[in-house]
Amino acid sequence: MAIWNPWHGCHKISPGCQNCYVYRRDESVGKDASIVAKTGDFNLPLKKNRQKEYKLQPEDGTVFTCMTSDFFIEEADKWREDCWRMMRERSELDFAVITKRIHRFMDCIPKDWGDGYPNVSVYCTVENQQMADYRLPIFLSLPIRHKRICHEPMLEPINIEPYLASGQIEYVLCGGESGDKARPCHYDWILSTREQCIKYHVPFHFKQTGTVFVMKSRTYHIERKFQQSQATKAGIDYDGGTFASSYGNESSEETPQGLSHEEWLKKDLFERISASPFRSRFKLKPKDKQYVRDKGMDVIRSHAEDFVRKRLAPEVIPNDGKQTPMRGHPVFYAQHGCGCCCRGCLEKWHGIKAGVQLTEEQQKYIVDILMEWIRRQMEE
Repeated sequence: MAIWNPWHGCHKISPGCQNCYVYRRDESVGKDASIVAKTGDFNLPLKKNRQKEYKLQPEDGTVFTCMTSDFFIEEADKWREDCWRMMRERSELDFAVITKRIHRFMDCIPKDWGDGYPNVSVYCTVENQQMADYRLPIFLSLPIRHKRICHEPMLEPINIEPYLASGQIEYVLCGGESGDKARPCHYDWILSTREQCIKYHVPFHFKQTGTVFVMKSRTYHIERKFQQSQATKAGIDYDGGTFASSYGNESSEETPQGLSHEEWLKKDLFERISASPFRSRFKLKPKDKQYVRDKGMDVIRSHAEDFVRKRLAPEVIPNDGKQTPMRGHPVFYAQHGCGCCCRGCLEKWHGIKAGVQLTEEQQKYIVDILMEWIRRQMEE
């Protein structure tokens, strides 16, 4: 993930803004967060290093834009066109815009927007039911290719089923509020949103617990540095795949196609991967392909064998679900792309039971799958 803040400063416009972290941070250094001004990073997408390479590269991940302001704030109207131009110029980067001002969208788009830039995702923030019912109908009416919902901070249970049913929402993110004055976030609210996403096969991500987290009638006060890791430990993210896992990692017996799990497993793996929005998004980048060419497939296979033996084969894996990075090696991309990243995914995608030591035959099967995925990527 990368962050690009072309301007800084904002105005509070809804309940989610009450304890804004930008105001909190600016106040700690005697700065007025309500003053909107361009930053020194305004041209960050076009900045280059000493080797004359762009500082922002595709492998840095999604470029989250305007995280200390709102991309559609009125004061930035005179600067925004230059930002759109940079997004067009850096079409190989994926930009994400999170906004509480979706009502201003049509007044802020460039002339060539059409039905949206393919490399721009827009997150509409809806912190409570009132904002959901105000902002989301507007959101669904807009020409945006990648529409996403952000429940952060999540202040109450929110019903978004009517909006998920439209088929336009491709991702939902939930999270609690941070800071000394944070309002509570209830785990039941998070789980409710997750179940709604599973019903409509929309990927879901639990980003952070927030400072005050309520679970099973107990209230926990969680330090900022642990809020994201605690959310990750819950293990409730959903990839939106064709075979939806339910809460607690217990697999549903029926797929959306009406197949049993056994029947679904018999379908070609790469056919199933292509039907999963999450799995199919993993691709080898040019530098990864060059790494494979430089090392050779035999060496890459030895790396895969080592990763599988150490990270997947043991009967008990303390960090299962987190042992495979999202990037950094071609085999890691292959593991996520093939559902071989953890024992839970192995059971779901390949029918290999968790909690049991992998046999040599099973390990060879996994490595063969990973190498076939890499081979196909190298031929694209």
